[in-house]
Amino acid sequence: MALERWFRRQRPTRRDDDPSPAGLWVKCPACHAQLYRKDLVANLYVCGECGHHERMPVAARIDMLADAGTFVPWSGQVRPVDALGFVDVEPYAERLAAVQEKAERPDAIVSGAAALDGQPVALAVMDFMFLGGSMGSVVGEEIARAAERAVEEERALVVVAASGGARMQEGALSLMQMAKTTVAIEQLAQRRLPYVSVLTDPTTGGVTASFATLGDVILAEPGALICFAGPRVIQQTIKQDLPAGFQRAEFLLRKGMVDDVVPRAELKARLATVIALLRSGSGG
Repeated sequence: MALERWFRRQRPTRRDDDPSPAGLWVKCPACHAQLYRKDLVANLYVCGECGHHERMPVAARIDMLADAGTFVPWSGQVRPVDALGFVDVEPYAERLAAVQEKAERPDAIVSGAAALDGQPVALAVMDFMFLGGSMGSVVGEEIARAAERAVEEERALVVVAASGGARMQEGALSLMQMAKTTVAIEQLAQRRLPYVSVLTDPTTGGVTASFATLGDVILAEPGALICFAGPRVIQQTIKQDLPAGFQRAEFLLRKGMVDDVVPRAELKARLATVIALLRSGSGG
């Protein structure tokens, strides 16, 4: 048993810059193919064997969507606070400090100005690796600020969602962000500025129930989990068997809840087309 615990502790690192043999290869969670890490990164974190879309780091996502050298950060000045003194297995303040140090950002979102195929946009990208991309007071504030600044500068807004939902450690302060972001997004509609939402794996909970599904056009990545509550919770609640994959992007497309499912390699071009069409339709 002691030997088994030792092996469990020696988990191979998965950093992109790791030169060790353990860090050079990744197993696809869908088809279990062994993938050379550099090839996976070059292929936008999409499995070359089966097309499975891995979760993508924020920096890589911004590089993929923003024209080279055009992204100017807006976020990073607002920091979360532990207003409730929340403690579960460890104090929220300690958990937050550890994640902030590792991520080198104050919270689970990066926003800024960019050009997307030459078009001015406000771009906000959520970070699932930061406490599950949970929406606390800072994430809600940054989304609201990005929307308000997009209105001021007459930019389209693109939000890439990836979240486990509201941040329980912030209680009602977290839930209030659903209303805040909804009101801020409405300002774009009033000014007839495009808002395109991109749903990635996973997009759940209060994020799905607020700004993530308010886009003029809602796009999703292949296989993305998109829901409010998880399948087990729903099944236990309604006491019925559920269709296979009923919370995946392709099922939601068939039911009209998203407008299209777009492979990652085609996403930037599709966003550029959608934004241009929305602007021309609004006379902007």
